[in-house]
Amino acid sequence: MPISKSCERYHLPPSQDLGYNDNTFMHLQLLKAFKIPFLVLLGIILYLLFSLLHLPHVALVIAIVSIILGSYDLFLETYQALLEKQFALDYIAILAIVVSLITKEYLVGMVIALMISSGRNLEDYGVSSAKRSLTKLIDRIPRDVFLWENNRADKIIVAEKVKIGQEIFLRKGEVIPLDGELVSKNALIDESSLTGEPYPVDKIEGDTIQSGTINVGEPMVVKITKEAKDSTYKKIIALVQKAQGEKAPLIRLADRYSTIFTIITFVIAAVAYALHPGLESILAVLVVATPCPLIIATPIALLGGVNAAAKRRIIVKKLASLESLSRVNAIIFDKTGTITLGNPKVTEFAVLGKTISEKELLGIAEAIERHSLHPLAKAIVAYATAKMAPLFHAENVREVIGKGISGEINRKLYMLSKLETTGGAGMTIGIYTGKKLLATFIFEDEIKEDSKKIVHDLEGRGISLSLFTGDKKEAADKLVSFLNGNIFVKAECSPRDKQEGIEHLKKSGKTTAMVGDGINDAPALALADVGMVFSNEEQTAASEAADIVFLGGNFALVSESLRIAQNTIRIAMQSILWGIGLSILAMIFAALGLIPPLVGAGIQEAIDVAVILNALRAAI
Repeated sequence: MPISKSCERYHLPPSQDLGYNDNTFMHLQLLKAFKIPFLVLLGIILYLLFSLLHLPHVALVIAIVSIILGSYDLFLETYQALLEKQFALDYIAILAIVVSLITKEYLVGMVIALMISSGRNLEDYGVSSAKRSLTKLIDRIPRDVFLWENNRADKIIVAEKVKIGQEIFLRKGEVIPLDGELVSKNALIDESSLTGEPYPVDKIEGDTIQSGTINVGEPMVVKITKEAKDSTYKKIIALVQKAQGEKAPLIRLADRYSTIFTIITFVIAAVAYALHPGLESILAVLVVATPCPLIIATPIALLGGVNAAAKRRIIVKKLASLESLSRVNAIIFDKTGTITLGNPKVTEFAVLGKTISEKELLGIAEAIERHSLHPLAKAIVAYATAKMAPLFHAENVREVIGKGISGEINRKLYMLSKLETTGGAGMTIGIYTGKKLLATFIFEDEIKEDSKKIVHDLEGRGISLSLFTGDKKEAADKLVSFLNGNIFVKAECSPRDKQEGIEHLKKSGKTTAMVGDGINDAPALALADVGMVFSNEEQTAASEAADIVFLGGNFALVSESLRIAQNTIRIAMQSILWGIGLSILAMIFAALGLIPPLVGAGIQEAIDVAVILNALRAAI
């Protein structure tokens, strides 16, 4: 069914909005972040105004309302933590507010409420910023689509309600919302958002079309094969959402620091009381001790790390994986589809006689293999095209799976089939006429770009490398020789052999990462401290078993994910320790009577802002 170059033929309303989400999300988050702090700040201004007008009762009411408004969420969450028998770091902030009310330091209490509300809302805003990549992922998919019925596309339906078997119409430039099968004769698809491949991909009728990709060619019709909830793109979004909802070990580490921090706070407060008896001295210490850096820094840094990874087509399924990956000192690679592309490439073409020229034989092979979808056939066609082989027309083409392919050219029968070899790293296909072998193609799996550079980079980081592959030892040794690295090789591995190899490394004290791409890698991916998989089909067993999914086959993503993990954990720890250090320093000055409560509140707010800004660096 051909598709016209003009959408007008299909009665499409030119002004119809297909329901794309707009880009106002972050602006709304910013307004939300400062709504409560703004009201508390307004309360402080009114309190000062009515105090100057000698209306103390009105000023007191404004103070109490402002304090409740700014600290309500804090008290509620602390109460819930007590019910769940969890230690809450917010005890210090609550105690500071209570002491300010007892000592009738209402202005100080209001400033503390302002500090708490702004800190907590800044945290929300920081988390929203760190999650922005997820918002962008969701925003790319249209909410509504055109149904294709009776050669028309004038019915709009919510994408979530499209059923398997229904057909949708997609205009040029539109993001494809659902997985399906191409009904149109041909299409041009930009798959870079999933695979990283910069060039558009030609599709023909019957080819698979993945959600999240973009129609960059003419309008097309797609028959839906998966409902929205099972689509490729929804799987990616679900992986990111799952990661962002998890509490990582580093967050629990911050909780442990908080216990120590609380004890230190109470000790310094006791010293302050001993030096300057009175609740005011305790209040001065408690104000600067409000531990927002510990509460805020870690989640923002970790979510920022997830965001930075997502920008580079690295999906982190669990926050804990970032912490584990930052400590990895042993990486195990599968071969095919991991270090290599998993696609055969012609490396040698040899003509065995002089009756037919090399160019003519290439043209014969290309004419026959053009009719096949086999990966070896595609490699031969690509090789012949690159060599500018002459074009022939093949007739009576017949392909038998496992046997080969044959066809007639100028009424002469030719056949291409696999040759029996005595070993080695490649595969050989011969061209025959009758029983006479005319030429041979030798294939090898193409090694990914920059693989040698990435291997040397990983070794430079002090990481030990291993290659566990199901391929023959000759193929594995040839690959390692090309990479020129100090790589331990374990060839002809079964899935269980790979598991045993990882178990041995873990018992020797190594923190392991397994990098694979296939179902046979799933057991090893699950066993390793961090499982990393190259995948374009997030629903595969390998992706389910892995902790980190690379969209596309770029081998450099392995090194990039390590860099992101180490940078994220470094920033998180830096934020925690600097936050604690600055707060303790401020407490000491407050205990010595050098920082009054009102000034201390401002100092603590400055510390909070500095810590948030530092933690946000992880998202870059």
